[in-house]
Amino acid sequence: MSLVYSTDGGRIKPEEKQPEAQTFSDGFIRIRRETTGRKGKGVITVAGLPLVGDELKKLAQVLKKKCGTGGSVKDGIIEIQGDKRDVIKAELEKQGYKVKLAGG
Repeated sequence: MSLVYSTDGGRIKPEEKQPEAQTFSDGFIRIRRETTGRKGKGVITVAGLPLVGDELKKLAQVLKKKCGTGGSVKDGIIEIQGDKRDVIKAELEKQGYKVKLAGG
């Protein structure tokens, strides 16, 4: 059981953990097309980026504008709507990342 309130300091908030970047051991970024659990709609997922927080959101914003589609960031993975793997790969390579196309 954790302490929620103290008469000395008021409400006590639990410390938030900073999420760690999920990277792969070979250093490559994986670009994958997924349709599972999305009612048949395809999205492109970009995993393995060494970025967290606002940096990851800014990169997602750049990729969405480049593709002209929507998307989001969930659990350190960028999701871009549609099938724009070649555009995303070209943009990430231009920024200096090593990229692999994974999956179907």
